[in-house]
Amino acid sequence: MSVIPTDIQRIDVGDAEIHVEITGDGPNLLLVAGLGGRGAFWNNQVQDFAKDFQVITFDHRGCGNSTPDKVVYGAEHMAHDVLALMDAMDIRQASLVGHSTGGAIGQHIALDHPERLTKLVLSCSWAGPDTYLTELFRTRREILISCGPLAYLTMGTYLAMPSSHLQPQMTSARAFMEERLAAFPGLEVELSRINAVYTHDLRSRLHKIATPTLCIGSMDDQITPPGFTKEMGNLIEGAETHLLDRGGHFSPIVATEIYNKRVLEFLTQ
Repeated sequence: MSVIPTDIQRIDVGDAEIHVEITGDGPNLLLVAGLGGRGAFWNNQVQDFAKDFQVITFDHRGCGNSTPDKVVYGAEHMAHDVLALMDAMDIRQASLVGHSTGGAIGQHIALDHPERLTKLVLSCSWAGPDTYLTELFRTRREILISCGPLAYLTMGTYLAMPSSHLQPQMTSARAFMEERLAAFPGLEVELSRINAVYTHDLRSRLHKIATPTLCIGSMDDQITPPGFTKEMGNLIEGAETHLLDRGGHFSPIVATEIYNKRVLEFLTQ
């Protein structure tokens, strides 16, 4: 889907410059990407959401068109970047849709700076790790170190999307992965981001979130299985929980129409 931002900016957050794209007009809506850290993850959402909101997407530090070679020190550090971005853009309050690691970022903001959020969507995210998640990312880390970025990104893509979505697109594995390889932020940055996944655990605090929240996931998600979405919904008082039948971990890309419809229902109700 073609996305034409109405404004592109580079925002100084202190020790990094963040690439920001703004589309539409209305109440502020932050779309926060996951481990890959690129605002382009949300290309299938921006135009739909911009009918009701001023949509703000951005590349995390060290990723995409933001300042390269910038490691992160956990999801809380990434949350500080989002708050600094909001301050620099004079955004007092916004709704936030956070996918996967972006949901971990949203949890920190909702707990420590609840006055900054109007609504919160936790998309294919998790409250804290279990043995499944820990072993999955330990293995992904080992593949990255031992086999290199191509094997690491290929495995991640296979995990993130249903085979029925991937198979028709893959005439050549190398060609299919070229864009992802070109966007790879470097070993040190990626390892720091994997570590942020390992260390995120807010299970003991999530009950304190008072921001209206939607927890949305997919029944066939292999990275953050549906039990994680249900757990967040149970821990956050008053949260809505919705599980898509299909979409995998990248449900915003794979099941765009139904994903956008459900998220917009929540954001605009």
